[in-house]
Amino acid sequence: MFKKVLIANRGEIALRIHRACKELGISTVAVHSTADENAMHVRLADESVCIGPPAPKDSYLNIPAIISAAEITGAEAIHPGYGFLSENARFSEIVAAHNITFIGPSAEHIRVMGDKIAAKDAVGKAGVPLVPGSDGEVTTIEEARAAAEKIGYPVLVKAASGGGGRGMKLAPTAADLSEAFSTAKAESKAAFGDDAVYLEKYLTMPRHIEIQILADSHGNVVQLGERDCSLQRRNQKVLEEALSPILTDSDRVKIGETVRKAIEKLGYLGAGTIEFLYENGEFYFIEMNTRLQVEHPITEQVTDVDIVREQIKVATGAKLSFAQDDIKFKGHAIECRINAEDPKTFRPSPGTVTHFHAPGGPGVRFDSAVYTGYKIPPYYDSMIGKLIVWADNRELCIARLKRALAEMALIGVDTTIPLFIDLIDNPAFQKGDYHIHWLEHWLEDS
Repeated sequence: MFKKVLIANRGEIALRIHRACKELGISTVAVHSTADENAMHVRLADESVCIGPPAPKDSYLNIPAIISAAEITGAEAIHPGYGFLSENARFSEIVAAHNITFIGPSAEHIRVMGDKIAAKDAVGKAGVPLVPGSDGEVTTIEEARAAAEKIGYPVLVKAASGGGGRGMKLAPTAADLSEAFSTAKAESKAAFGDDAVYLEKYLTMPRHIEIQILADSHGNVVQLGERDCSLQRRNQKVLEEALSPILTDSDRVKIGETVRKAIEKLGYLGAGTIEFLYENGEFYFIEMNTRLQVEHPITEQVTDVDIVREQIKVATGAKLSFAQDDIKFKGHAIECRINAEDPKTFRPSPGTVTHFHAPGGPGVRFDSAVYTGYKIPPYYDSMIGKLIVWADNRELCIARLKRALAEMALIGVDTTIPLFIDLIDNPAFQKGDYHIHWLEHWLEDS
């Protein structure tokens, strides 16, 4: 087991990793920007190192500073969390070159899965079903038109190196393709330094279903079931459920085994998530995330597996603590992403938390680094916590979530708590009758 791990992240995920390390008897090193000197993970870590000013490019994306922090503190491993450098293959390589363990998959897998075209090719060969699309990159509008005619409109033009909805444009008809193609390429170049794009069939009302996996270096792969992440705004997840309220047991077994066997063939190591669109009983691969997901806690709640703990252990070369037959799903879990934003305009609301009270009671978990007096900085993502609720079934889970939201007090900044209070009272949500476009339509009508 590692003696000391550096946590190359901030906020609630840095605190989550710190807690897993402490339970494993591992000392922690927190790195932080000058804006985060009073952050909770910095306060609790055994050691802390300031790595730069507030701007992410000067701190949390500053690879030389992070490596220096690891070397001067004697950290044996670096956990990247999610976001920032978590899916940066070059960072993984640099970490390894300094004889430090990167707690994540190989640089090769990060690189392949970070390229949407290469990822589709890799998982398709491993037996994962794909969304109908172009055969790799399309470089000219003529190639795009030919591919779109073959696929059938509507189509999406998507950045090969994209994520979070950037570099993705919809072409409902042939007349819209030229603008969508040029705009997607320009956005992709600006956001990712790469203007490569490809085309995919646009599914009209799909669900977003993802499968959590864990793999060790001994060839063992376990899938931990699915999460339904269909409630999204601008391609950003807002609320997630495990397990999905619409999948049948046979659907669950089929896609879970398909993913497990594919990951086994790929020789993957660590935690990862295969994401699908699901429509009319069919699954279509969209991407793989080679890191810990924001929404991992709901899978932990329905499986009793500590994903972060296992992620750290397999990075040491240990075997997974369980086999596939040991995984039994129980109950239902929902996660709400609590953001420091105006609940109607979604404008960020940085500032000082003048009063904070976390909800509690049976089946309630709040993953957050917020405390009374904490100053939420304006430089980073506005998510300040995740409310995770578990119960024996979905109906009880919603009732418990409603109680927990009413119990939470977070005063001094605007938050999205009122949004969730309204959302879970909606009859469509209560029936589980929604898709990836449903939330935006509901918000427009509210």
